Amino acid sequence: MEETSREAVATAVQRVAGMLQRSDQLEKVEQYRRREARKKASVEARLKDIQSSLADVSKDWRQSINTIENLKDVKDAVVQHSQLASAVENLKNIFSVPEIVEETQQLIEQAELLQAHRKLIELESSRDDLMYEQYRMDSKNTSDMHLISIYFEDVQRLSDELAKQLWMVLQRAMVTVRRDPTMLVSVIRVIEREENIDRRMVDRKKQTGFIPPGRPKRWKDRIFEVLEGTVSTRIEGTQAVTREADKMWLVRLLEITRKYVLDDLIIVKNLMVQCFPPHYNTFNRFFSLYHNAVSTRVKELASEDLEANEIVSMLTWVLNTYKSAEMMGHPDLIAECDINQLEPLLPQDVVDDLLSKYVQTFTSNITGWLRKALETDKKDWQKETEPEADQDGYYQTTLPAIVFQMFEQNLQVAAQIDGEFKEQVLKLCLKQMNSFLIRYREEAVAYKEEHLRDRQLPQCYVQYMIAIINNCQTFKESINSLKRKYSQSSELIDSDTTIERTLNEVAKEGCQFLLDEVFLDLEHHLNELLTRKWLTGSHAVDTICVTVEDYFNDFNKIKKPFNQEMTSEALRRVVVDYIKAVIQKRITFRNADERREGAERMIKEADQFKFLFRKLASGEDTDRLCGAIVAVAEVFKLTDPTLLFLEVTTLVSKYPDIREEHIQALLTVRGDASREMRQMIIGTLSENKVSYGGVTQPIFKDISVPTITMTTMTSMATAKLLK
Repeated sequence: MEETSREAVATAVQRVAGMLQRSDQLEKVEQYRRREARKKASVEARLKDIQSSLADVSKDWRQSINTIENLKDVKDAVVQHSQLASAVENLKNIFSVPEIVEETQQLIEQAELLQAHRKLIELESSRDDLMYEQYRMDSKNTSDMHLISIYFEDVQRLSDELAKQLWMVLQRAMVTVRRDPTMLVSVIRVIEREENIDRRMVDRKKQTGFIPPGRPKRWKDRIFEVLEGTVSTRIEGTQAVTREADKMWLVRLLEITRKYVLDDLIIVKNLMVQCFPPHYNTFNRFFSLYHNAVSTRVKELASEDLEANEIVSMLTWVLNTYKSAEMMGHPDLIAECDINQLEPLLPQDVVDDLLSKYVQTFTSNITGWLRKALETDKKDWQKETEPEADQDGYYQTTLPAIVFQMFEQNLQVAAQIDGEFKEQVLKLCLKQMNSFLIRYREEAVAYKEEHLRDRQLPQCYVQYMIAIINNCQTFKESINSLKRKYSQSSELIDSDTTIERTLNEVAKEGCQFLLDEVFLDLEHHLNELLTRKWLTGSHAVDTICVTVEDYFNDFNKIKKPFNQEMTSEALRRVVVDYIKAVIQKRITFRNADERREGAERMIKEADQFKFLFRKLASGEDTDRLCGAIVAVAEVFKLTDPTLLFLEVTTLVSKYPDIREEHIQALLTVRGDASREMRQMIIGTLSENKVSYGGVTQPIFKDISVPTITMTTMTSMATAKLLK
């Protein structure tokens, strides 16, 4: 009251202040006072009337309390009347329940789903209304509730049977939507009706606490549970054969899966979506169902003991085919979904495990394949027929083609998986190639050693050794081709010098083996050089030239650069062996005529060698190498011994790898150089020694001078005495 009084005073002060803002308003104060007095009297009169009315109302309220309590029986009667009215209203339906149950059963069996559902709703409505009224009247009376439930027990059975029919239609949705889409639409309409009834029943429960039995049915949630099972069954049922029946079982299974998924999703997009309300988000739901079903299936397959080719088929399909235009990224589907949002079909750790298993299996397999390929090639080396020649006429075997066909096939497969794995397989191929070449080299050496035990066998030894050399060049070219084709890494393309070095070594050793073969045939003729027989007339060099040319008719079938290197090496060895014959002091010229005759023969034979090896295209070193024979001949040809030092100096300047013992041997063969002259020449050359820079290929470096042992000296002395 005090607060109200303060507010009234404050309001009055404000009103007075508003009335008396100007000085001329002071004259009207009396007028204002009278007006406010009249208003006050009017308000007080109204308040008295209200006070009187409130007193009357209070009196009437006290008198009505007893009256309301006396109306409780009336209230109970009203409730009972309402229940009886509801019972009367449903009486007709209650008596017709058996008939409606039978009609509903027939409609369900006839697949008249909408009509059957209307009858079911009619039955459920009667049951639910009775139960609700019973609940309102006496919620604790379970016996009456039970009685109603028993009377309507067929209703729940009909509901379950109708649901089974709905689920059967949904399970065959892909077939139904093409043959009878109205059936599928009916199913969805029934489920939508039930969804609406569920919502109403749940809302009423919040208000009254009552909900009919079996509610909420949640049939809408069940839709995609059924469809998920249907999709899973369809994907699981794609396996028509097993590995035992067909080695390509997995390829076939994956292709069938791809076709089923693509065909089904196109049907969903074009037909199924029209049968479902938009808020069902039908296509995306089906898209996810198929993705999850496929993911589950490939995980099961990945857990099996897959072979190497099956692992590749699996990973190629999972990592490439699945999201490609052939499947989930198909033009008819791509506008409806974002394939980049899909989770991987296989977890990365599973992919890694499969790749690791493949690498292990591939490593084991390729080792076996290479071993088998080499064994097959070795059998060919024993044939009595020459090896095949390529289009350019170079001998070759099938080994490089077989090896690189294996590599190519596996790299093509790896490339289908992904680029990183392709690089990994390429590195593995190169590693296996390196190990293989070591075995190849060992087998080539064994082939040569086998031949040396009986030079008549194998019959085509030379031709197959040429093929081995050519194979090295083919291997080199094929490796470079694979690296360019399957590697984006410049580091890998420029790497693997070990392989190239091994190939060069195998090829050069093969060339050496062939030259050894040549020089085994030349050995007898080379031993005739610079002997008395040679001086008096020998055809040794003629035979040497004919033999070399004959061999090189076959050696022409060696690929570059090895054929050129081999020709140069053959010339070097001929020249070295020729000079070696001089250094070995097989002959000592007795006079100037023999020296002249011997020198002229040497110059003539040097020209023969030069002509031959130019014909064989030995390269720029021909003149220098053959010139060594001529230079030595000039030392012998010189008639004035006083000029011998100058001639020897010229020889040393041209061929700085010549040693003192070589000069001693030459002077000995010449036969007219005194001991003092030899010492003077050697001493002077030692003081003005020309260093060998090693720029040109050496000739004298590897030629040893035979030493005279006590046994040799004794033999020589005995021979002299006997003579």
